[in-house]
Amino acid sequence: MTTGNQQHSEDVQAAELRERLDAVIADAGALGHRGLIRRIVSTGIGLGTDGATRLDLKITATAVEEMRAAFRLFAPFVGVPKVTIFGSARTQSHDPLWVGAEAAARGLAELGWMVVTGAGPGIMEAAATGAGPERSLGISIRLPFEEAPLDVAADDGHRIAMKYFFTRKLMLVKESRGFICLPGGFGTMDETFELLTLQQTGKMEPMPIVLLDRAGGTYWQGFARFVTEELAGSGLIAVDDLDRVLVTDSPDAAIAEVTGFWRNYDSLRWQGEQLVLRVRAEPSDAELDDLNERFSGLCEVGAITRSGPLASEIADDDALDLPRLVLTPRRRAVGDLYRLIRALNELDSAPR
Repeated sequence: MTTGNQQHSEDVQAAELRERLDAVIADAGALGHRGLIRRIVSTGIGLGTDGATRLDLKITATAVEEMRAAFRLFAPFVGVPKVTIFGSARTQSHDPLWVGAEAAARGLAELGWMVVTGAGPGIMEAAATGAGPERSLGISIRLPFEEAPLDVAADDGHRIAMKYFFTRKLMLVKESRGFICLPGGFGTMDETFELLTLQQTGKMEPMPIVLLDRAGGTYWQGFARFVTEELAGSGLIAVDDLDRVLVTDSPDAAIAEVTGFWRNYDSLRWQGEQLVLRVRAEPSDAELDDLNERFSGLCEVGAITRSGPLASEIADDDALDLPRLVLTPRRRAVGDLYRLIRALNELDSAPR
């Protein structure tokens, strides 16, 4: 049991350590977000005092180093919309899937998007080729049994390599505002299911997800059948969980799905039990009435209403110029939320 004197001594030591860390942080010139930087450094010291093994320390150090490298990779392109394209590393250049990935990436790049890939061969190389070196970013993984990609945008500051899948997967998702998945093996399935899990659980803000196949292909149709018959049929997921995903064999439809998702909808933020949806154009009275009639089952209490920026948004200077709609949604109503976003994008008042 800790005595009063022991607690006092520990508090004094913690305060002294904090002062010393603040001095080191200041000397290093890291003036912004000092509290967060102190937490990172303190955690590292804590691992040492915990007696963490050398392997645990190496994993931690490498993960932080890889995340820093990825943050620096993306930093020059803040504000540029990005789409991540997943797919098999084994797809050959003559395959219609390669052609489809290249076409989708090229179309999005022409509309001002950047394309993020795993910087490998196959579909990843096709997407990087379609987007071009100035519009593509790559995060590769060092693997012992896979070939390296061809020399697309090499050594231009648009690529990094990582040791760990978990840091790579984080950065392939974190910066993007849309995802296109083409047929692939275990890795593609892993990435696709992770997207669906993040979407279903609300750990990722609503994003467009497209499952793109070759013309007449059955890969994603078979996937959807498995999800519907086995997962939903067994009560393991909701019957409408896959409704948020577009299954198509058209690169043009994939492009339209990704870009159209952001036609009017901009972002969301939680304020306690309330959900704030930021849009580009405020709906008319008649449109708001229609939305409340169509989505009455989405609200736990009350209705969808207009709002100015909430206190937390004002404190963070968070998109204060945008119109807002506020509601208190039912839990697990993710499917209805996506349908509401699509309805907002289809309003006559939405930007063209």
